[in-house]
Amino acid sequence: MHDSQNIFYTSISSFYSEIFPFNPMQLKFVKNKLGELSGKHILDIGCATGELAAQLAEGGAEVIGIDLNKDLLQQAIDNKKHEKLTFQQCNMLELTQDFEAQQFDAVLCFGNTLVHLNSETLVLQMLEGAKGVLKTGGQLLIQLLNYDYICSEPVEALPVIDTENIKFIRRYSFADDTDLIGFQTDLEIKAINRIVSNETPLLALKSEALKALLEKAGFQNIQFYANFKQEPKGGDHLPLVVSCNA
Repeated sequence: MHDSQNIFYTSISSFYSEIFPFNPMQLKFVKNKLGELSGKHILDIGCATGELAAQLAEGGAEVIGIDLNKDLLQQAIDNKKHEKLTFQQCNMLELTQDFEAQQFDAVLCFGNTLVHLNSETLVLQMLEGAKGVLKTGGQLLIQLLNYDYICSEPVEALPVIDTENIKFIRRYSFADDTDLIGFQTDLEIKAINRIVSNETPLLALKSEALKALLEKAGFQNIQFYANFKQEPKGGDHLPLVVSCNA
């Protein structure tokens, strides 16, 4: 994880679950793709505070959640209630070093985690690692943002997240000579009238480039969706959801 990214996640860690609450549609999507969870082995990359991983374990899967940010991971560990659930600090670029070949039925990478890798070369390295730890026919499920739409408009701000305790403002800055975009955030903590500002680079990974990388890594049956409901990709939707098989 880039230093600025780690600083960013540490700065919002206390409010992470309020900013990004558990989305039941993620769980429904995984169940739709995998069928019966009991007996399945799942790796959740970028697990953050662990809500999705916990729900998958509750459904009967053996789940390992990994993240690089210690503050988020500690929350996941502190909230752990299921024996089928494990959390550990791991780098998504080192999957074949940390896990056995063909260990998992599914690898998940949600929450725009993938584009924290700042080059297509690093994305390919991660995808090849995911292929290595997946069983033959196992599924890689990804959710990122739709950079086809974001870059073509361009979309300069994401919807403001405004709750009882915080206001979270997110903006993008673009440059013509790079695939990286600046992700700028302001987190207003209302109780103490404090604003925490950060900026971190993200890779504006478009769907055709991602498809080519997935194919190069050896994945098949690559499908793109507009959301976790599996509605067709295309147009001005912000999410981009991907499924494919090893």
